[in-house]
Amino acid sequence: MRRSTALLSVLDDAGDASLQELTALFLQRKTITPVAGLELDATARLQLAALCCLPLLGYGAGGLRGWSQLLVYPDAFRVQRSHVDAAGVLHEYEDELIGESWDSGPLILSWADVQADLADPHAGFCVAIHEMAHKLDALDGAMDGTPPLPRRWQREWAADFQREYDAFCKQVDAGHDTVIDPYASESPEEFFAVASEYHFSAPQVLREQLPQVAAHLQRFYAVGVA
Repeated sequence: MRRSTALLSVLDDAGDASLQELTALFLQRKTITPVAGLELDATARLQLAALCCLPLLGYGAGGLRGWSQLLVYPDAFRVQRSHVDAAGVLHEYEDELIGESWDSGPLILSWADVQADLADPHAGFCVAIHEMAHKLDALDGAMDGTPPLPRRWQREWAADFQREYDAFCKQVDAGHDTVIDPYASESPEEFFAVASEYHFSAPQVLREQLPQVAAHLQRFYAVGVA
């Protein structure tokens, strides 16, 4: 498996074996549903499952709980959004996405963007890892950038992430170009998800730009590397 997918090539034998076990569980427990005319063969389904399970090597199979379906669109997809502004006016609009993770609902991916991530595996982007980070984040009932952790570690994580998130947001708000994708400034949960992408696809960049975040993610994801 790791030989055919560059994002997985850093795994050592133990990490690869663990990933294969998690991938088999994913394929047993999750329904992978291609939509909008997309067709996925067995190899594509295996690839999707492996990418989704890569962030679970440290956390384990418990990271699969709470949802049952992976929806896969051929390309970016549109969703209806609405919000009520401060004056009480309802606004409705369409948003184009390449991935989404619903609380207690499906995980949704764009197949074209998954393939783009695989074609350029060290660019800092992986939509499957991003959305799986959201699934892990939501396991404690709050989407806030902090997955379930032992209490002491949770306090340390929250303090370190908040410090580096605040500093990053100041750079973005000031109009500075950032090495890390500026989308990470959207919210603490997006900061965690974007940082997770860099952890797997551009770890040196993450260590240079967000060293405390990188240290926590190294401990949390616990990937066995060769």
